[in-house]
Amino acid sequence: MSNDEPAREPVKEDARIDALEARLAAAQQREEERNRPQASGADANYRSGNRVLADLLGGLLGGAVIGYAIGFFTDTNPWGLLVGLFLGIVVAFRNVIRAANRRPGE
Repeated sequence: MSNDEPAREPVKEDARIDALEARLAAAQQREEERNRPQASGADANYRSGNRVLADLLGGLLGGAVIGYAIGFFTDTNPWGLLVGLFLGIVVAFRNVIRAANRRPGE
């Protein structure tokens, strides 16, 4: 062996390595497509359910707080609370009905 020759010959490209790299690239692409967030009908239904729940709770709690405050300041506390709760329930159901009649694309 002479000094200008390398001790080992460089490894040639192997067809198996090329095939493995192609399979890895394809698997990574499939994995990215699978993990990409997609807007599906289930997500829209989940958001719609949360909206209905928020409308109901907001109407009830808002009506109760406002009714109690009005009853406290006017010294008609049980009636102010009841009227506020009733109005909160009416507003909550009106919002739920409006959301139910809305088309999905709107």
